[in-house]
Amino acid sequence: MNKQARNTLAAERHKARHYAMQALYQWHMAAAPVNQIEAEFRADYDFAHVDLEYFQALLHGVPASVTELEAVFEPLLDRKLDDLGPIERSLLRMGTWELQQRIDVPWKVVINEAVSLAKKFGATDSHKYINGVLDKVARQLRKAETEADA
Repeated sequence: MNKQARNTLAAERHKARHYAMQALYQWHMAAAPVNQIEAEFRADYDFAHVDLEYFQALLHGVPASVTELEAVFEPLLDRKLDDLGPIERSLLRMGTWELQQRIDVPWKVVINEAVSLAKKFGATDSHKYINGVLDKVARQLRKAETEADA
């Protein structure tokens, strides 16, 4: 894959994560069916430059394994899971899912994307918390990769 194609894919995945985070937040808050949320997002937003497959993988993958995902990061928290804000909880779920399921995406990219979304949507300084927790998750789930980058 050439550099331009990689950059296009990165931009399309960035947008996919952006919409997926919003959709996962909606799922968390409203407990609406994932298929309904996806239909609303696809009707309301322009997906022309979005990696639709990645958006769908996140939107369907996270809720399908939410208990397992939270079991990975909950022991790494300095507070109760229920004390996390819905944005932070959604980002930790999404980042943990990517670290588990998408080994084709470098661990640093997963964390950087989650931090970027936390800066945009999260509470003040929540990006630092997201960074710290996902870094610990990455060191567990992708030990060989994180050690190779050290």
